[in-house]
Order: sequence, then C-alpha cells, then structure tokens
Amino acid sequence: MASPVWARWLLLVALVVAIIGGYFVWDYLSQWESTDDAQVDGHIHPVNARVGGTVTSVAVKENEHVKVDAVVVQLDPRDYEVAVSRAEAELADAEAAVVAARANVPIASSSAGTQISTSAAATSRAHANVEASNREVMVAQARVTAAEARVKEAEAAAVKAARDLERMKMLIQKDEISQQQYDAAVSTADAAGAAVESAKAAANQVEHEVEVSKAHTAQSQAELQQAQAEAEGAKTAPQQVTITRAQAQSAEARAKLAKAALDQARLNLQYTTIKAPVSGMVSRKTVEVGQVVQAGQPLMAIVPHEDIWITANFKETQLAGMHPGQATTVSVDAYSRSYNAHIDSIASATGARFSLLPPENATGNYVKVVQRVPVKIVIDGGQDPDHQLRPGMSVVAKVKVK
Repeated sequence: MASPVWARWLLLVALVVAIIGGYFVWDYLSQWESTDDAQVDGHIHPVNARVGGTVTSVAVKENEHVKVDAVVVQLDPRDYEVAVSRAEAELADAEAAVVAARANVPIASSSAGTQISTSAAATSRAHANVEASNREVMVAQARVTAAEARVKEAEAAAVKAARDLERMKMLIQKDEISQQQYDAAVSTADAAGAAVESAKAAANQVEHEVEVSKAHTAQSQAELQQAQAEAEGAKTAPQQVTITRAQAQSAEARAKLAKAALDQARLNLQYTTIKAPVSGMVSRKTVEVGQVVQAGQPLMAIVPHEDIWITANFKETQLAGMHPGQATTVSVDAYSRSYNAHIDSIASATGARFSLLPPENATGNYVKVVQRVPVKIVIDGGQDPDHQLRPGMSVVAKVKVK
C-alpha cells in the first residue's frame, strides 16, 4: 500500500519541477526573437568600362585583393589620343575666330560712326550745291531774258536804220541830201546790223551758260540723290554693329563648345585606364587581354569586406518589441560561432513589397500569409579581423527584446 503513495508523491514532485522548469524556459525564450531567414550582406561594386576599346592588360586575378584607385584594366588609348589632338586643334581654331570676331566689333563701331558723319556731311554739301546751281540757273535765265531783249532792241534799230537808208537812197538820187549824209546812213545801217549779230551772239553765249548751269544743277541733284542713298545706308550701321557683336558672341559660343569637346575627349582618354573604385576582393572577373569591350560592359566586381552587415527577415508578428539599438546574437553556419551585434534599422516595407510581382490580395481566394520585414543588423567592431564573413552566408539572428 505504501508504494502507490510514494509513486503519487514522486509524480507530483516531478510535475511541479516540470512546471517550474517550463516556466523558466518560457521566460528565457520569451526574451528573444530569432530567425534563420538571415544572410550576411555587403556592398558589391561593379567595375564597368566607361568607353569602348581593346583590352591591352589586366592587372588583377580572380579573388585577389586590390586597393582603391589601383589600375585593374588598361584599354588601348591611341584612338582617344588622336581625338584629344583633334579637339585641341578645333579649340585653337575656335579661339582664333573669337579673337578676329572681337577685333571686328570696334572696327565696325568706328566705321559706323564715320559712315554716318560722312553721309551727313555729303548730304549737306549736295543740298548746298543744288541750291547754288538753282541760283546760277535763275541768274543765267535772267541774263538770257536781258540778252533776248537786247537782240530785239538791236533788230528794231537795224530795221529803222535800213528804212532810213532806203529813204536816203531815194533822196540821194534826187540830190536832196549830201553824200556825207547818205554815207552816215549807210554806216548807221551797217552798225545796226552788226549790233544785231553781236546781240544774237551774246544771247547764244548766255543760252549756253544756261545749259551749262542746268547741267550743273542736274549733276548736283544726282550727287544729292547719291548722298541721300548713302545716308539711308548709313542708318543701317547700328544694325551692322549689332550683327558684328552677335557674330563675336557666336564665335565665343563655338569656342566654349570646342572646349567642352576637348574636355570630353580628355575624359575619354582617362577612362581607358580603369581603376578600382574601392578596396576589396576581385570577384566575377570576365575580362581578358585582347577582348573588345563596349561602353557600360561589366568587367568584374569588387567586394569590400570592411562594411558587412546582416539582413534578417523577421516575421511581422516578431517586430512588436524590436527597435534600433537592441542587442543581437548572430550565429554563422559556416564557422559555427556567434557574433555580438545590434539592430541598426528596420525596413519601411515588407520584402514582398519589393519583389518583382508584389502580392495582389484583392481577390476572392485570399489567404492570409504572415509577412517578413527585413531588419539590418550590424556586427559590433573588432570581431571579424580576418574578414571571414562573406556576403550571402547563412546565419541565425537572435534579438533580445526584453
């Protein structure tokens, strides 16, 4: 009878121990949130060709450590050296054109001022010449009128003398006058005829002078029209100065364009020497000597080991007690050891939201799936001096939430 009693007491003690042990286990486990959906992460820097060309040398090997700015690939630079020389020549030509265009600006401005002044003076002189010629014509026409009047007067005197001579002939035949009187009448008639001829000659001379004055007037008017035309042309001188200045500005713009082309050619020449962007290990090398590469073609990747972190995908139900700065333990599968770390940040969206095809839940067959949120965990310093951690390694992350 005693054996069953002790058995019940032992069972009761064992149950109490189990309950107490379970409580402590639950209390310990409730302080941690863990996930095995975690990997070592890091930066992977691609090394691409900035320009196309033939590879003349490759200075690194796969999985070799390189330092920042170390030359890793050299392309044939001869085509780009020729391009630089051509760009330098084009820049020199453009700069010479700028010097010539700038020199034309003051010349055009001075010529414009001189042309305006000269045309104004020529126009004034032409106006004065026309007025003087018009006065000469008027004076000459007045002299013509006077000469014509003298001709008429001489002709009238000649007619009177001829009639007197006729009468004298009749009287001399009758001996009613003396021979002396008759001779005087003949002389008077001859003098009147000569006076008519002289008056006509003087009238012809004055008419010739009128024609000459009219010719001078016509010439002065032609000179005036020419001066007025030159004055109208001089009015466009400011526009010519503006055009000259615009040509100078255009030459300066072409010089800047040539300078930009030279800078680009020099950059392209520099790009034929491909250097490491960061210090790290060479990975995924795909370039060989003699290969013809194109601009933008990937040649290799460099993985730095100094900046390493853990990306742990926790369930959304595990995030309630998590926040940046919390202590974390990271166990790496490859080395069977743990690292002390802490939470750096929590992603602002679930991993599904960044996938190529985000889930569409607006359907009739909706099934609730617990989502995972990426959490960035940074390993405390000094625990990986040999840089054994590699991006992509699997780890187990445990976060102390209490």
